[in-house]
Amino acid sequence: MEPDIATRNKDRQEGDRSLSLRWSARLSLTTRILVVNVLAIALLAGGLFYLNNYRDRLTEERLVQARMQLTIVADSLAAVDARYKNPLIRQFSDHLGARLRLYDPDGTKVIDSFALAQPNYKFVDPETEPLRKDIARLLDRTIESLVFSAPIPNFDEPVNDVAGEWPELVAARDKSEAVSSVSLAPDRTPVIVAGKSLPDGAGTILLTANARDITRIVRAERSSVLLVILVAATVSILLSLFLARTIVQPIRKLAHAALRVRMGRSDEIAIPRMPDRRDEIGQLSRALSDMSTALRYRINATEAFAADVSHEIKNPLASLRSALEGLERVDDPDLQKQLLDVANDDVRRIDRLINDISDASRVDAELARAKFEPIDIGKMLEQLLAAREQRASNLGVHIAFARPAKDVARVMGDGGRLERVFSNLLDNAVSFSPDGGLVEILATPDGDEIVIHVADQGPGVLPEQREQVFQRFHSDRPDGEAFGKHSGLGLAIAKTIVEGHQGTIRILDRPGGQSGAFFEIRLPKAAE
Repeated sequence: MEPDIATRNKDRQEGDRSLSLRWSARLSLTTRILVVNVLAIALLAGGLFYLNNYRDRLTEERLVQARMQLTIVADSLAAVDARYKNPLIRQFSDHLGARLRLYDPDGTKVIDSFALAQPNYKFVDPETEPLRKDIARLLDRTIESLVFSAPIPNFDEPVNDVAGEWPELVAARDKSEAVSSVSLAPDRTPVIVAGKSLPDGAGTILLTANARDITRIVRAERSSVLLVILVAATVSILLSLFLARTIVQPIRKLAHAALRVRMGRSDEIAIPRMPDRRDEIGQLSRALSDMSTALRYRINATEAFAADVSHEIKNPLASLRSALEGLERVDDPDLQKQLLDVANDDVRRIDRLINDISDASRVDAELARAKFEPIDIGKMLEQLLAAREQRASNLGVHIAFARPAKDVARVMGDGGRLERVFSNLLDNAVSFSPDGGLVEILATPDGDEIVIHVADQGPGVLPEQREQVFQRFHSDRPDGEAFGKHSGLGLAIAKTIVEGHQGTIRILDRPGGQSGAFFEIRLPKAAE
């Protein structure tokens, strides 16, 4: 049968909703856990790029500082006598950790702090440094390219050291303030260059400094961040693998077990319950185990029911076939009438059996779809007994009902199905009761339950048979009753309905040692 339009639309909508995650469906759960955790680490790695901006700010601050320092030096040189300029430049050079060069108005170098004292910095040859420095420089270039940093030119010392060979001095000649720039030493450390014109055109002064501390600070911070990233990545990967082991593997184990259950034919194949796990995986395993057990039970019950149905129908069919075949060979009218009566009884028996089988097979499904509502058990039984009295269904048996007060015995359920339970019990009690016997019905509250008792004065049920009477097609009929009037499904249907209402039904000994059957039904009490 083709699915209806509503079903197809619902499936289509569910499929559309799943499109947003369809891309990830190609990845295993372990991979997705790793990706999510590593992605968080990747965001942390953004700190490496922030350090590049931090370096640029440090460099800019150092350029501003160099211009201010050079302005102070220029003003100081203009204020002192010529014989004090060399000592002053030397002192400033030592204090600033920079190289100072003074040029006359013609651009000729007249004073160089490196010629006055030991140089306070020296460019490092990268070829002489260890491998870790090469790795650090490679990392610098990689990060700069990733963040699209503006290229910084390399520092080139002019061959002819005159003022005109320095762009900073050329730019500073026509300005009152100092001019600065940054370039890179051979080892990729910043070189700060600043130029300033002396007051009254007395010449120019140049400051150069190798700001290796900037690189050292940035690389130290970068190493710290990298260490944190490596530790976090290691922990994240280990946690991801732990989650994969504690989540993915159990789920995969459950999936394989479910597959074995689906493909297996033995009842011994079952889904592991994982009793030691108290988390959602444990709940899932136990739910799947219970579901598979319930499905197996239903499958076995269906198979047993089908076998019982086949067996029960074969008997009246065989009798009917025998009667019909006998009619062809018998000419005696009286014997023919007897055979026709047998055939009619068999037809009625088959019809009754099919109706009961139909009810028994539908009861579970109908209860699953039923909408439960408050039911007054006292009122229901009162109406049921009145209807039986009108139909003369009690066959001379007296029924005594102690009706509870209104709304005292209320349960949540399906009124029609619960009425079927009590009707089957009354039919059973009446059939086993002697002529003029008494059937007693009592409905009383007991805590959170409503207890209903149905007792008769028949032969009763032996203790070893009390569970069997609720089995399908079990038939233990009173003496003198014609064979085939009952299908053996009445009490089985009653038990199914009661259990579908979260209740219980059982057979007990009658109080006081009296003879007869004593049925007890317990149903949850309806909420006030």
